[in-house]
Amino acid sequence: MEVIFLGSGTSQGVPMIACDCAVCTSPDPRNHRTRASVHVVMDGLHVQVDAAPEFRLQCLREKINRMDFFILTHGHADHVTGMDDLRRFCDLKGSEALQVYSTDEGISRVLAIFPYAIAERPISKGYAAFKLELMPPVLELPQGTIQATLLPHGGLNTLGLVFTEKSSGKRFAYYTDNKRLTHEAVALAKGADVVVLDGLRPNPHPTHMSIPEALEVAHEIGAKQTWLTHLTHLNDHAATEAELPAGVRLAYDGLRLKL
Repeated sequence: MEVIFLGSGTSQGVPMIACDCAVCTSPDPRNHRTRASVHVVMDGLHVQVDAAPEFRLQCLREKINRMDFFILTHGHADHVTGMDDLRRFCDLKGSEALQVYSTDEGISRVLAIFPYAIAERPISKGYAAFKLELMPPVLELPQGTIQATLLPHGGLNTLGLVFTEKSSGKRFAYYTDNKRLTHEAVALAKGADVVVLDGLRPNPHPTHMSIPEALEVAHEIGAKQTWLTHLTHLNDHAATEAELPAGVRLAYDGLRLKL
């Protein structure tokens, strides 16, 4: 299994508009963060999770040239607005609609933003087309399984995802954009080889886990590797990571993990 972090930043991105703080002006490329999403390759199956506003540029940078289906964790702008650029992957599938899984809220947002793309096939080459479906608790695939659980995120729930590759048995948990984890989510992530957690910033936030809150959850799950994502400009990569406990690190744009 391979996991590619297309982005690791928050909704405002880093550098942030009209900010000249030390992180926003840092020469460290790990402090340059586009909005958070990941691309997971599981026994040759390519799954994209979320599409940031920078999605096209992220795909070009990381040479993403295939996608079998798409999962939208929730309908906030920093996760959904790049979906128009999925049109190229419809072309690459032979002008077929792309399967999109999400929650009720996520599907409603896609219907509102992209009504022109809800079709069995693209209108013509170069257009997007989406087949929308609720994400099931367990998606059984020839290449393995993807389990889903709901994570509280302010006034809505996001999808937490656990990928299990059939050939290797490797497990990857991706929990972005949440204020806390339910007991079910913690239990589902236990035993995962790699866990990714929302770790917005050092101080509390009403809808995201702070880094101290994420560290408590990481300790409870007990994974060998935990990576924090959805990071703001309050987190200098080198300085913050130096203070983290063993086994916990900060994600960055372009990070590739091979499980």
